[in-house]
Amino acid sequence: MYHVLIRNGTVLSQRGQDVVVPWWSFTKTVIAAAALLQVQNNALSLDEPVHAGPFTLRQLLRHQAGLPDYGDLPAYRAAVERGDAPWDEETMLERMEAHRLRYEPGSAWFYSNIGYCYVRHLIERSAGEEFGSALQRLILHPLGLKQVQLARTRHDLNGVEMGEVTAYDPRWVYHGLLVGSLGDAALLLDRLMTENLLRKDLLMAMLDGEALGGAIAGRPWLSPGYGLGVMVGKVNGGLSVAGHTGGGPGSCIAVYRDIRLGTHSCCATFSAGADVGGIETEAVSLLT
Repeated sequence: MYHVLIRNGTVLSQRGQDVVVPWWSFTKTVIAAAALLQVQNNALSLDEPVHAGPFTLRQLLRHQAGLPDYGDLPAYRAAVERGDAPWDEETMLERMEAHRLRYEPGSAWFYSNIGYCYVRHLIERSAGEEFGSALQRLILHPLGLKQVQLARTRHDLNGVEMGEVTAYDPRWVYHGLLVGSLGDAALLLDRLMTENLLRKDLLMAMLDGEALGGAIAGRPWLSPGYGLGVMVGKVNGGLSVAGHTGGGPGSCIAVYRDIRLGTHSCCATFSAGADVGGIETEAVSLLT
């Protein structure tokens, strides 16, 4: 297991700070931040219905748009495991019957990668540029993270720590997969929360989490919630944290910041395998 701990902007502890890893669903935090910057730039609206359906950007970012998730489709999991070429997006949406909402937007919560695929397109259209370029301009470069990249092909994963997986096509992640060092993942979250890139009201909206129930067995969450692109809530040790856990074939990552008043600690953990509870517990122990 690798980890990086940052306190008051300084790296205090690290084992594998420079190892380049897939950010998996921590990418959603970056996508949400980019979308909120477009709201700040008056290029998007949080609460007006979007062109893709009768739901809003806020509902997409909070997984409350009524959309399904392609990760639940057995044919998807089997195709990834076989190493098949990714389906085009239209095929994926047709197989998921994505046009058929599973609940009234805003009335429930269901984790949906498809929702973030729609947000990706909203960012591209509002920014007038390709997705990777938009993320670089809006988020990555302003936060001083010039080595983080959007993986577009198998070749882009050369040199990336992928655990036991030897052949993976990042196009299977329809909302996009960022790759970068574990240290940069921790720095991004720390700087996003402290460097005034987002207006205070938008940052507060990001951290305004929808409560999702009680403690989760095998994981450190006591009262988990989900905001705009961040998992947020109370965990063991009396902490309140915000960030994101992510997992994919061969590995998992957890990037969190202690968001209690007066605290300035942020960490990132990464491990081969699928033990998200283990890397979350390691992250909490570092922040405690």
